[in-house]
Amino acid sequence: MQLTESTWFVIAIIIYLFAMLAIGFWAYRKNDDYSDYMLGGRDLPPFVAAMSAGASDMSGWLLMGLPGALFVSGFSELWIAVGLSIGAWANWKWVAPRLRAYTEIARNSITMPSFFENRLRDRSRLLRIISSIIIIFFFTFYISSGMVSGGRYFESTFDGDYLTGLLIVAGITVAYTFIGGFLAVSYTDTVQAMMMLAALIIVPVMALVALDNPTDIFGWQTENAYGPWPEGNPEYFNMFTGVSAAVIIGNLAWGLGYLGQPHILVRFMALRSPRQAVQGRRWNISWMVLTLLGGLIVAMVSTVYFGQKQSSVTDQTNYETVFLDLTRILFHPLIAGLVLTAVLAAIMSTMSSQLLVVSSSLIEDLTKIIFRREIPDKVLVNLSRTAVVAVAIIAAMLAIVPKDSILGLVGFAWAGFGSAFGPLVVAMLYWRRLTSAGAIAGMITGAVVSVGWSVLGLSSLMYELVPGFLAGAVALAVVSLLTREPSEEITAEFDAAVYLAETGEFSGAAAEEAREAAGLETVSEPGPAEGGSSRA
Repeated sequence: MQLTESTWFVIAIIIYLFAMLAIGFWAYRKNDDYSDYMLGGRDLPPFVAAMSAGASDMSGWLLMGLPGALFVSGFSELWIAVGLSIGAWANWKWVAPRLRAYTEIARNSITMPSFFENRLRDRSRLLRIISSIIIIFFFTFYISSGMVSGGRYFESTFDGDYLTGLLIVAGITVAYTFIGGFLAVSYTDTVQAMMMLAALIIVPVMALVALDNPTDIFGWQTENAYGPWPEGNPEYFNMFTGVSAAVIIGNLAWGLGYLGQPHILVRFMALRSPRQAVQGRRWNISWMVLTLLGGLIVAMVSTVYFGQKQSSVTDQTNYETVFLDLTRILFHPLIAGLVLTAVLAAIMSTMSSQLLVVSSSLIEDLTKIIFRREIPDKVLVNLSRTAVVAVAIIAAMLAIVPKDSILGLVGFAWAGFGSAFGPLVVAMLYWRRLTSAGAIAGMITGAVVSVGWSVLGLSSLMYELVPGFLAGAVALAVVSLLTREPSEEITAEFDAAVYLAETGEFSGAAAEEAREAAGLETVSEPGPAEGGSSRA
């Protein structure tokens, strides 16, 4: 019996999906308590942290959004990739070690909002509540972009229905996140990162072999028709033509967004020790450079291949399916199905990480405040799983009729997090003078300016992350300087965290020794409004 192309694709995807669910069940057996479910017991190896951060960061944008943008506009879109590479390196270099040390010193904080509150002893709870609301708001759009990617994936791969694809991708992602928590998300992301890398090596190489003259990729598209260019794009290889200085600055500023992305920062918090951030950085940046280069070559090859072979791209608006279409044409259906699962992997890896962070904000950072009493770990885990499903449903409703490109949805959420949390995270880790009032002012200002800039249609002038980040940083600094200085207890804990981050070795015992050296008593898990407190 001759199997159809779609049947081969289904076989490949079923193999992949069962593998992801198997990892989810394995992680389920590793979760002994709520902290394990949300942060993996702070026992994440650097390779896993690096690969899972990369996969959850890049998402469907790497295999669909980036090749599509480069296909349409050429090298002028590379500024985003340059900015991201620089930003990721800086994040691992300067944020990862201190965040790993400080989150454990600050009452063993397991979410970013709880860290913000514990770091500054904010008894009003406003800092924790507002940051949680910001996370839920922007991640709903971010998760929605993943579901849009899933729907378009099924349209291109199976000539299927967009809504059906959206629901299948969302359902499987929710399933293994629901079952296994942080460990499931981290280890599935690691597998998915390696699949993405393999796909971005194999596909462009095979496409080059299929061309009559592989060197055409270095000039053919400037004089010949392809995609949206009936007479070619003479400025395809020019990184400066067609983009203003403001646009270049805005695209480079995507790197600033790393400083405020909760689903990436949580990997730093889960490392075994601050010292392992060095290994994590090397793995992550190596992977990132190779995959971004692969995305660039996919776009270059696609312009020539689809122009010369007279083949059409499924997505005739944003051309975000060039990778998918190229794979279907070049490979046997079973091999193509296995390669195309890398796209599915990219989509699902980001969605799962974001779903987990949103559920932690809903449960750890809001529900525990509302109930004001100790909640058993088993109840917290079940509430978190319920939150995963609820957020997925809302995001799916937004994705049913997509009103923007994948890159547009990702860009909006990325800017929102970078503006609200980027300056705040840096100040939390490097500025002893930061106050809770300044933190709240900076966070709100950054988020409002970023959203307002986008709503007013000013993003075409400059990416909203730039004004949002700058406004948030100024508000944070000014209000902090105008309000009362932090207590000696807060500054002593700051010094203890810096010491642990710089020495590199870290364990629970080391944390307590550093606290004692700074004159701080041992504290329990509850935050400042839950009865826990430390005294200098």
